[in-house]
Amino acid sequence: MATEGNADVQLFQPLDHLRRESHVQSMEDYNAMYKRSIENPEGFWREISEQFYWKRPPTGMFLDYNFDCRKGRIYIKWMEGAQTNICYNAVDRHVKDGRGNKIAFYWEGNNPDDRGKITFQELQDRVCKFANVLKKLGLQKGDRVAIYMPMILELTVAMLACARIGIIHSIVFAGFSSESLAERILDADCCAVLTTDGVWRGTKLMNLKKIVDDALVICEKSNHHVKNCLVVKHLTTTEEIDDHGDTEDETPAKRPSRKLKIHWNKERDVWWHNEMAEASTECEPEWMDAEDHLFMLYTSGSTGKPKGVLHTVGGYMMYAATTFKYDFDYQENDIYWCTADVGWITGHTYVCYGPLANGATSVIFEGTPFYPDPGRFWAIVEKYEITKFYTAPTAIRALMKFGDEFVTRYNRSSLKVLATVGEPINPEAWLWYYNVVGEKRCAIVDTFWQTETGGHTLTPLPGATPLKPGSATFPFFGIVPTILDENGQEITEAGKEGYLVFKQPWPGIMRTVYGNHERFETVYFKKFPGYYCTGDGAKFDEDGYFWVTGRIDDMVNVSGHLLSTAEIESALIEHAQVSESAVVSHPHEIKGECTYCFVTLKEGCEFSENLVVELKKKVREKIGPFASPDFVQNAPGLPKTRSGKIMRRILRKIAVGDRNVGDITTMADESVIEKLFQLRPETA
Repeated sequence: MATEGNADVQLFQPLDHLRRESHVQSMEDYNAMYKRSIENPEGFWREISEQFYWKRPPTGMFLDYNFDCRKGRIYIKWMEGAQTNICYNAVDRHVKDGRGNKIAFYWEGNNPDDRGKITFQELQDRVCKFANVLKKLGLQKGDRVAIYMPMILELTVAMLACARIGIIHSIVFAGFSSESLAERILDADCCAVLTTDGVWRGTKLMNLKKIVDDALVICEKSNHHVKNCLVVKHLTTTEEIDDHGDTEDETPAKRPSRKLKIHWNKERDVWWHNEMAEASTECEPEWMDAEDHLFMLYTSGSTGKPKGVLHTVGGYMMYAATTFKYDFDYQENDIYWCTADVGWITGHTYVCYGPLANGATSVIFEGTPFYPDPGRFWAIVEKYEITKFYTAPTAIRALMKFGDEFVTRYNRSSLKVLATVGEPINPEAWLWYYNVVGEKRCAIVDTFWQTETGGHTLTPLPGATPLKPGSATFPFFGIVPTILDENGQEITEAGKEGYLVFKQPWPGIMRTVYGNHERFETVYFKKFPGYYCTGDGAKFDEDGYFWVTGRIDDMVNVSGHLLSTAEIESALIEHAQVSESAVVSHPHEIKGECTYCFVTLKEGCEFSENLVVELKKKVREKIGPFASPDFVQNAPGLPKTRSGKIMRRILRKIAVGDRNVGDITTMADESVIEKLFQLRPETA
């Protein structure tokens, strides 16, 4: 037995049948590679860089950086001056190597009868055609394009086409509200939007085009006019569209009979299929400097304003490809499936760029784990004979509630690696995943990483790492983690929690916050000069295993989606009856965490169930349905310091009913605490 803190934790040794085919077959091999990667990062990554095509090889300075804001501006540069193209390496390279007929993606629709597939040759042709469409519309290197699409093949075509010609893509999860989409379009100064008419998610019909239309109205009020909106016809038929030209259908997804009506702006809106019909399949890649911008992806910030995390071409390409290869132990004949949406970083790195850079065959899934029933994941595993499977602990916990029968009715003998992403996985869910889904013959790969890191930072390797349920185990190559206390001192005592930080850069790390480098330095480097601060708490045990404990700052991780409490608070106080709000995280059996909201009402206003419904609706409209609060509590007063700062640590105690609130000597009015405990909902 091994231990995490005082609790006994079972140790699972690597399985022999996985070890024999693994890229890294023992901890001795891992330790040797890891030692080289941190002591000689330039030599380690230079050798890996030789696996890719470079128009101009990285022959100059391979790594240059400053992590210490006391010494000047924070910067990270890998292989500056070298030239490549990530789309070429993800697609063309495999076609040239004779693998053009290999399947790049299987597409599985929301409806189990909807399916498709695309080979690397077909992917190259479509990417080149759409790149030419973008160029025809006047877009060029350095322009920003927002992509608001569901999980369809056109989404990956769009992002690869942008990468091919140097356009910076900003993908927004197609679950965000029109206001959230507009905010991201405005911040990035996007000149075009790529979207879809609509999508079915389970039994819910979503009119994505209307959400985009509403977002563009908001943009116009800010005097920002998007020139073009390219629309994929995924669901609609001719009679469902207002004022359009030629609308000949390709293969619309099967759907229930309910109609989807969309508005058409002839001056701005362009049909994807009409433009693609006339485009050429020849498009020379734009050869990009390794440090040129590849994409930005917005993630919530503690200030409430989302920040555009900016990644660059060369380092991100290498890191995405390398983490995919080693952490899933990718082999040539694998069928890989990551269930994440490309609207999040997991979809960028481990649906698109990482797998394609390795020439992998993957599955893209449009639907949900519960439609048409909770066996959908495992039906797809059986259908495509998936070997490597990657999903969120939230999904695992939700599926556990339906029992084992929905899993065991399907053949899962093809599975070799089961991985998790988005949040720490609790041991109970880990063991169910291992015992039931994997039948005790699969490695569990519990990955810790962030939008900002570009790829995995803490992770086991399937054939080498002994596993402890709930631990992300050890650092990936090139990552040097440590735990700091509040004063910035390194913690050397096992089991003591502190801030998880990294000491030196890796190729996939973000380079800046788009348009706001000062915010980049403040958020990630100023709290602990000389370190990249993840914002997560962690500890290590006496065996050196890392255990990530969750966010330390004013953030909440709901079903793997990182949300700013300030952003939710801002939405709540827009309600006419609310004068003040405070939001904290609350444990949730399925989501891991949920939001618990305290609202102080204006004089004369009454707290009611109707008000709670209105406040939840306000958050859904402002941010998106996934951000909807689980708890809203009446708070006639909030615990504050004498200087007026809200004491959220006390609110977190109240939310869970823990009366051991700790030190309250700095509180202005201690009587607030008892009042809040009395008003706490019985269901919390």
